[in-house]
Amino acid sequence: MAPPAAPRARPLLWVDVFTATPLAGNGLAVVHDADDLADDVMQRFAHETGLSETTFVQAPERAGADYRNRIFTVDRELPFAGHPSLGTAVAVAWSRGLAAARFVQETHTGLQPVEVTLDGRDAHTAMTQEPAVFAAPIDPAAPLAALGLDGAAAHPELPVQAVSTGVRQLLVPVADEAALTAAVPVPERVRAVLDSTEALCLYVFAPRAPGEAEARSFFGTGHRIAEDPATGSAAGPLCAYLARHQGTDALVVSQGVAMGRRSRLEARLHGDRVRVGGACVVIMEGSVWL
Repeated sequence: MAPPAAPRARPLLWVDVFTATPLAGNGLAVVHDADDLADDVMQRFAHETGLSETTFVQAPERAGADYRNRIFTVDRELPFAGHPSLGTAVAVAWSRGLAAARFVQETHTGLQPVEVTLDGRDAHTAMTQEPAVFAAPIDPAAPLAALGLDGAAAHPELPVQAVSTGVRQLLVPVADEAALTAAVPVPERVRAVLDSTEALCLYVFAPRAPGEAEARSFFGTGHRIAEDPATGSAAGPLCAYLARHQGTDALVVSQGVAMGRRSRLEARLHGDRVRVGGACVVIMEGSVWL
């Protein structure tokens, strides 16, 4: 076994994703030049940032990829995630001095095309996620109870269903935005629902006008349940889900409102795949000794 790499300065870019406003959206730290970093070092740094995800850019291992994207939460590595994919593409374009770029990123789930435009610190980016995979609908009682809601909060027409466009998310429709605001997660119940459905997040949403929804996202981290201000890996499944159940192939999701980190996620179905994107803004550039 090779000895661990000696710590050295590695480029770091911090971006807010799914927003054009600094200190809103979903924050992401991106570490470049990470080929020789041990997994436990990446995991410990991701825990150090306290962000929902931190990413590490490595040389690709698969033909056709421009770079490999390793994605870590504070306590585990993820096979794929939305805002870390978009924010990392912005960071790669920034590091290469590109005003516009098309990349193919490599994650554990496969290869995903990502497009970026940069204008100073402001960016817009979009990615094509994997084809949607639908699980069978489930009884809404347990997911609603996990959110501290009763049956009156259930949407009268839409089912509770797990959907994946790279990672499985449990989609929980509620009747209106009042029910969405009233949701208070019960940690042990959220964990039980996520475990039983093999989902990463419990993604509760209230449809608005056709093609619009407001959402909240809850996931397990350490010994607690956290709320995510923007979940691109759930906006893709939600777009595919609403296309199936309501016939709409484009969607704008508002998320993070209850957290004071308003996010706007844009999704559109193209064939059997969903493109998810939005604005990003660079808020910090520097280096980290790892």
